[in-house]
Amino acid sequence: MSKIRSMSLTTRIMIGMILGVAVGFLFQAIVIGEEKFIIPPGLLSVPIKSFLVDGLFHIGGQIFIASLKMLVVPLVFVSLVSGTCSLSDPKKLGSLGGKSIGLYLITTGVAITVAMTLAILISPGDGVELPTNASFDAKEAPTLAQVIINMFPTNPIDAMASGNMLQVIVFSLLFGIAMALSGKAGNRVAAVFEDLNTIILKLVTLLMNVAPYGVFCLMAKLFTTIQVELILSLAKYFAVVVAALAIHAFVNYSILLKLFTGLNPIIFLKKMKHTCLFGFSTSSSSATMPITLETATKKLGVNNSVASFTIPLGATINMDGTAIMQGVATVFIAQVYNVDLALSDYLMVVLTATLASVGTAGVPGVGLIMLAMVLNQVGLPVEGISIIIGVDRLLDMIRTAVNVTGDCMVTCVVAKSEGQLDEQTFNDPDAAKDLEDYHKSTE
Repeated sequence: MSKIRSMSLTTRIMIGMILGVAVGFLFQAIVIGEEKFIIPPGLLSVPIKSFLVDGLFHIGGQIFIASLKMLVVPLVFVSLVSGTCSLSDPKKLGSLGGKSIGLYLITTGVAITVAMTLAILISPGDGVELPTNASFDAKEAPTLAQVIINMFPTNPIDAMASGNMLQVIVFSLLFGIAMALSGKAGNRVAAVFEDLNTIILKLVTLLMNVAPYGVFCLMAKLFTTIQVELILSLAKYFAVVVAALAIHAFVNYSILLKLFTGLNPIIFLKKMKHTCLFGFSTSSSSATMPITLETATKKLGVNNSVASFTIPLGATINMDGTAIMQGVATVFIAQVYNVDLALSDYLMVVLTATLASVGTAGVPGVGLIMLAMVLNQVGLPVEGISIIIGVDRLLDMIRTAVNVTGDCMVTCVVAKSEGQLDEQTFNDPDAAKDLEDYHKSTE
């Protein structure tokens, strides 16, 4: 037990993930074995499904996800207010916002361009049979005007209760600016928010102690129920999406980071290990946000005044991984339905998906809504989504890991341009090696 506790948090989470995958595949083999009458029917599959998969693993995984999401709104509100009111010049927010949104849109455009290029070269849709009963009910996406209007909350408490992050961000910024302009009264309230920020970060640390168990439950349930044969039938599509995600995460982000900051991309990627594991396990940039923010400030050396703005914004509008899926999926569906897309169609896909990453930010099921918009824009059947939806769950996990990496890369670039990046912390391989190490040092 003492050896396990002495391991780094990243190592323990990795062990929990590997064990979860192994247990999931083992349970799936047992269930399949019973279906083929290798084992007496119901002897093991019933307790595995009812007690472990749908019971213990489901409860443990969902409590872990709920606990992470519980921290998101208070963490964003408190850290963003603290960061905003600490700015010597509130006008810098305009610079921060412009740079952040611009970079997020650029990386999304690059992501979908790379994905479509790769898909055109490999042709993952060739030879795939068209399903006869394909159907998909696409939800309507909000208009750009409605998105802009909805960014401003009529009731900030309701925005926090419903988790509308764009509205929470806008209210937090306005509240922080008001505090910065309120003199002594603002300073007194700012001190309270600094203490609240410390307490919330301590909550993050407490939650990290159970993270390996939560990750184990999530992985065990997923890989017990995942349809391996479906992934194999769409292996080419799956491989193209994964390859595009890998190129974007390891090549594109590295080039952009080196180009704009001169920082070492290898150091950056090594320090993202912990956050990527969380993103992969939870499939949610929002749920991973507490960890992403800690990584940006404690490991990468970004000042909280920048990170508290760029990280929540990125978790809301930065969808590079989703854009990659859309690029590959669009080409894939066009090939399956034997539809030839012109160069203008491809350009329209890039533009639509890039802008839609902001326009559909606060909508549930955002990836599929964006894909439906893109398909409609170039005249492809929305029913094609039903072909790929079965393998999307596993790809979503990888996409989230890419998204949180992009959030931190853009944060480093913006912080460097604003003179708010501590390069000594960034280059220190032992800087906040694990989140709990940092908090232990503050006790």
